[in-house]
Amino acid sequence: MQLLALFALLAGALLPLQAGINAQLRTTLGHPVTTALVSFLVGTVALAGVCLALRVPVPTGAALGRSPLWVWTGGLLGAVYITLAVVLAPRLGATALVALVVTGQLVASLALDHFGWVGYPHRPVDAGRLVGVALLVAGVLLVQRR
Repeated sequence: MQLLALFALLAGALLPLQAGINAQLRTTLGHPVTTALVSFLVGTVALAGVCLALRVPVPTGAALGRSPLWVWTGGLLGAVYITLAVVLAPRLGATALVALVVTGQLVASLALDHFGWVGYPHRPVDAGRLVGVALLVAGVLLVQRR
């Protein structure tokens, strides 16, 4: 469990780094959507290389066809996130951007857990979770003060 927590912390640490790098790429490419496209293209090429190196089998058409349509929106949501981060990172700064992103993630996570949406196990909202989110919102307000 500790190793998983360490990997989750690493994933979290990569988000502001990615946002800053992509914001700098935007200064060269000029448009946030083009920047997001290039970012996804680089990631796609990297993942294709990993799949080839690990000899990951290519999914069959039947396997792809069994997936409900809504599961294909994950890439779209990632593209929206990357595009918004490219636009917002230079305006908000890393701390405010990440604080707001994490707050949005927690609020959405409360709903996902409470209703058991998109395959999450049902975990009702309780007072502790609400207090935790409220504290994070308070933290966002504190880091945005100038």
